[in-house]
Amino acid sequence: MSARTVVVVGAGPRATGLLERVAANAPELWSGTHELRVHLVDPHPPGPGRVWRQEQSPLLRMNSMAEDVTMFTDETSTVDGPVRPGPSLAEWAAQFARPDAPRFTPYAEPADPEVLAELRTLGPADFPTRRAQSAYLDWVFRRALADLPPSVTVEWHRTTATSVTGPADGPQEVRLAGRSEPLRADLVILAQGHLGSAPASAHRVHADFARRHGRFHLPPAFSADADLSGLRPGEEVVLRGFGLAFVDLMVLLTEGRGGAYRTEPDGTLTYLPSGREPVLHVGSRRGVPYHAKTGYQLRGPRPPLPRYFGPEAVDGLAARGVPLDLRRDVWPLMAKEIGFGHYHELFHAHPERTAMPWPEFLAAYDRFGWYSAQASGLIAIAVPDPADRLDFETLDRPLDGLVFDTPDAFQEHLRAYARRDLTRREDPEHSADLGAFLALLSLYGHLPGLVASGRLTARSPADGLDGWWQGFFSFLASGPPGFRLRELDALSRAGVVRFLGADVRVGTDEATGTFTATSPTVPGHTVRATALIEAYLPGPNLDRTEDPLLRHLRRTGALAEEEVTDGTHRHRSGRIAVSPDDGRLIDPGLGGPHPRRLALGAPTDSRAVAAFARPRTDAPAFRQNDLVARAVLRALDTEPEPHVRGPHAPEPHVRGPHAPEPHVAEPADCARVGG
Repeated sequence: MSARTVVVVGAGPRATGLLERVAANAPELWSGTHELRVHLVDPHPPGPGRVWRQEQSPLLRMNSMAEDVTMFTDETSTVDGPVRPGPSLAEWAAQFARPDAPRFTPYAEPADPEVLAELRTLGPADFPTRRAQSAYLDWVFRRALADLPPSVTVEWHRTTATSVTGPADGPQEVRLAGRSEPLRADLVILAQGHLGSAPASAHRVHADFARRHGRFHLPPAFSADADLSGLRPGEEVVLRGFGLAFVDLMVLLTEGRGGAYRTEPDGTLTYLPSGREPVLHVGSRRGVPYHAKTGYQLRGPRPPLPRYFGPEAVDGLAARGVPLDLRRDVWPLMAKEIGFGHYHELFHAHPERTAMPWPEFLAAYDRFGWYSAQASGLIAIAVPDPADRLDFETLDRPLDGLVFDTPDAFQEHLRAYARRDLTRREDPEHSADLGAFLALLSLYGHLPGLVASGRLTARSPADGLDGWWQGFFSFLASGPPGFRLRELDALSRAGVVRFLGADVRVGTDEATGTFTATSPTVPGHTVRATALIEAYLPGPNLDRTEDPLLRHLRRTGALAEEEVTDGTHRHRSGRIAVSPDDGRLIDPGLGGPHPRRLALGAPTDSRAVAAFARPRTDAPAFRQNDLVARAVLRALDTEPEPHVRGPHAPEPHVRGPHAPEPHVAEPADCARVGG
């Protein structure tokens, strides 16, 4: 049997989702007349990959409830291939709770006793540890292997890809670190996921300052990988960033250093320091923590999304034939969609807090623009309590216009703000917030189509999509579990965490060798610290990427960066430019898509970031996985002659009801994995 070969660089959730889609589409698109050999290249375990690997602190948790995490398509998925339902993390974990629970094949209990104990007690509304998610992703990977047809084999190379070369019409060669012979492939797929970057110039200035004065500096980094051992007990530390990266760092530098919490009779927490904690001064552009994740379900029917910002609306915007500004031309429709999700839930679940029937409200709401006087008047009449109304500007900048005379007064204000947010996010009487959240997810799925249309002004991706919108989305929809805000409150009262305010400015003082931090929220107050942490993840940047393969492609001119230019601005996003039709890399040397190289996931300009999804939300990542899987199967099954025959023949998959469980060995270089 002749062979076709694919090299997938990256073996985390995105590559796992791609394999699941290959297995789902193979009955239709793979004849089985050829053998398909898939090589996964990743130094981290296939399934979890780097971010979700087992080897990280058990204190780190997901910011999604177990029932809200899935790797499988469902009835809402608008994929061209078949829908193959599978269990959410909560449904999968339930099989370990009792001996008579239904089993998902291939069945195997996680080897780590702590993870197994967690899974046995994990409830649908619990926020799992990342190690529990690692176990789920490991199982999804093994499930995908088991579902592949016998003619498809998978081999994992536990190393890093350093380069890819080869003609557009011939075999590709992928070089691996520590291996003399390259992998030869018909197709190469880049699925590295989130990537690190070398520090930007501003961060290098602070790093140089820290080296000269013997201080600590951490540029944007993945929190689980950061070396925090250089921070001394009691050391004053400035952290710039108030999102999930900050929360991880907060946990690692408090509980991770031996601190603990005591629950008081009134339910509040008291932090019990170990004495090894530094003092954390945190601030950001908004100056407040991300909103906590909701801890309840919808109480009314699910809103029928999209209504105002779906494919037809995107096509209509693109057809205008004029440059579109995201905030001026697009955001009002997006805002109206979020408002629809919010008010749909309010009117259906809490009608006693509304003053007119839903059909009457909706008929008027349909006619008015979000920022029109008519819409404002309608909402004021129909929703009597201002607390039930949606005000994006107040949500986005809650500290605007507020000034505090003393740092202590601001500490009290922000603790009260966080408590109010937590109360709202835990009280199902405010379930309209969840309706808005679902509409936010829907928007995220349709924005890539607008980007691909090429109608946005150059400043729209720069200042809008990758700037304001991504930050606003994360602030509202990607916050921490509620208990993290309780811990933050306790740490603040204990003096371990101090709040700086909004629009924080970080400077340096050569005379004292300290970092300085100021905020207009508390005028005249300056914090001096001997350590600075940029508490956020590195963004995409092809010029500074730490990935050796992307560096090679960039250096040799074989990789294009997403670039938008108009008469007033030129924006380089740092993302890999790919064809929207099938994810093929745009190769400047070819003047278009490379026929044998593809990319998908976080580093690409498709912006379909999340590798796993909330069930029944038609996740865009699943559509992208399906699109690429179908393109690969079609291309390789119709190839007249194989371009490559791999140097090794992987062990065939074993099929049948008594097939052994897939096994991933851990050699220094590579392992064959089968079903």
